[in-house]
Amino acid sequence: MSSNSAAEQISQDSINKALWNACDTFRGTISADTYKDFILTMLFLKYISDVWQDHYDDYAEAYGDEPELIEEMMKSERFVLPQSASFYTLYEHRHEPGNGERIDQALHAIEEANGTKLKDAGKSVFQDLTFNTDKLGEEKQKNTILRHLLEDFAKTELNLRPSRVGNLDVIGNGYEYLIKNFAASGGQKAGEFYTPPEVSELIAELLDPRPGDRICDPTCGSASLLMKCGRKVREHHNSKQYELYGQEAIGSTWSLAKMNMFLHGEDNHKIEWGDTIRNPKLLDKNGNLDLFDIVTANPPFSLDKWGHDEAGNDPFGRFQRGVPPKTKGDYAFILHMIETLNPKSGRMGVVVPHGVLFRGSAEGKIRKQLIEENLLDAVIGLPEKLFYGTGIPAAILIFARDKQDDSVMFIDASREFKAGKNQNLLTQDNIDKVVATYRQGADLDKYAYVASHKEIQENDYNLNIPRYVDTFEEEEEIDLLAVRAERQQLKAQLSELEGEMEQYLQELGF
Repeated sequence: MSSNSAAEQISQDSINKALWNACDTFRGTISADTYKDFILTMLFLKYISDVWQDHYDDYAEAYGDEPELIEEMMKSERFVLPQSASFYTLYEHRHEPGNGERIDQALHAIEEANGTKLKDAGKSVFQDLTFNTDKLGEEKQKNTILRHLLEDFAKTELNLRPSRVGNLDVIGNGYEYLIKNFAASGGQKAGEFYTPPEVSELIAELLDPRPGDRICDPTCGSASLLMKCGRKVREHHNSKQYELYGQEAIGSTWSLAKMNMFLHGEDNHKIEWGDTIRNPKLLDKNGNLDLFDIVTANPPFSLDKWGHDEAGNDPFGRFQRGVPPKTKGDYAFILHMIETLNPKSGRMGVVVPHGVLFRGSAEGKIRKQLIEENLLDAVIGLPEKLFYGTGIPAAILIFARDKQDDSVMFIDASREFKAGKNQNLLTQDNIDKVVATYRQGADLDKYAYVASHKEIQENDYNLNIPRYVDTFEEEEEIDLLAVRAERQQLKAQLSELEGEMEQYLQELGF
């Protein structure tokens, strides 16, 4: 082990605090939505520099003064870090002019040294991001801000060497923490791509990914849900035999997903950049929509301007069951996902706002069609205030291509959570209960109900959960005779006390 031994263990909380403090360097100069990308990219650069340095020091300790041998050993690392591109090289030169240009050159060198790992279809992860930008002010001010940023990340709290952080998933947790805070303070825009880790955990458990699965998230954001599904294959089956596919519309978030994959060693992936509804990029060799064993997503809720005008002539035939309303794109994403399911083994989990369960018109017709085709497997109601950027409760819809019967399971998990100051949390017990109930596939009083196709039909294909799961708690009956007896007893006690009081007053001469 290198000299940075386990004695110096660090907590995720102190890392998170240091990251949030680093944001102060930009506050008042540029908006959170812009500096988010600078902070997250610097976190990426610092982390890979620390991993690299840690491994280098280990080899130096083991092989002594043989730099050529050490250089050779380092070639077998998961990624390549040219020395000129290391965070520490940039830090050494921080007082010289040209910080912005040096950081940009370092990122470009890392990209070039790692082949296709940080590129997809010709687009590179850092091509839309430049630290050498006028947004940070004129040259002198920009150089000072970037010097402060390098100094923030050089602090002891952000020494991210693996020997120091142990088994912490520093980068995943750090990303989630920052994105969560940007979403909470930056509103809906950031909230679009932030799925709380507990919700990702729940969906991944419900979908039960297996070795050999092709797993897709058509609105993948920073790819946390995708990677959670991959982790399940490793945890439950001790296998790395799976493929991850994603598409993301926002360029900077696509870059984040690629960095996340790179840092987690998820080399068997393909993440495309583009609008999934208007321009689906995950296609097979014949130009048709590619098919997957698992499709899962947390699409933006009730998206306005989702691509309604072109949907009637969709070349992929995704809207044959109907075109969703112009101002609500929920069913556009659901229909896209259904069309990309493997017809034999496909299973799907999607997060939706509750309106999707009961709204009428075009959405009602699409919902009816999906139920009649026996694709819907379960409807799971989640607690409110789980998602950043919106307090409304959401639901998870589970679809499956290989259903054994035509019933649908309804689970009302809306009342089981850990309350936080601003956000509610799903605990591991809450998650386990949903998964166990879904697997058992049986009714559970005031929590779950298995509805027949006929019952759903009688409810006009309305999937609103309270129609199926009765959570009504009867109030205790009041025994009027007991209440009357108690009242008379109290009256007698009061009369006795008043008599005593009268006596005391007479004795005092009143």
